[in-house]
Amino acid sequence: MTAPITTLRASLAAALANTNVWNTYAYPPPTITANSVIVSPADPYITPSNNSYSSISPLATFRIICNVPLYDNQGNLQGIESMVCAVYEKLAASSIVMNIGNVSAPSVLSVQSGDLLTTDITISILTSWS
Repeated sequence: MTAPITTLRASLAAALANTNVWNTYAYPPPTITANSVIVSPADPYITPSNNSYSSISPLATFRIICNVPLYDNQGNLQGIESMVCAVYEKLAASSIVMNIGNVSAPSVLSVQSGDLLTTDITISILTSWS
């Protein structure tokens, strides 16, 4: 049985939780903070496998957004690389069956909480319509 779309983001966030290391959000928060992991829908978000049979599982695609503080000209590349490795390990250890895709190049994100270094990990999961 596949996880339903309605609970999938929360299941991913629970699998990615890392208390005292980063904050984990099952949705984009109002204020993005340093040392956070955010589960966000990707584009395309949900891809039906067949338009006439609801019993065929749709594919849900997410962005796992990793954010660390931006320190200097070197940025915080070591910090973002360590976070990506830790997120990958958490995803691999979870019971969620998924395809882990590419990791985007780190980029600078200027938000209310300050300048962050951010990167996305794309994952795809077969899910159910319920």
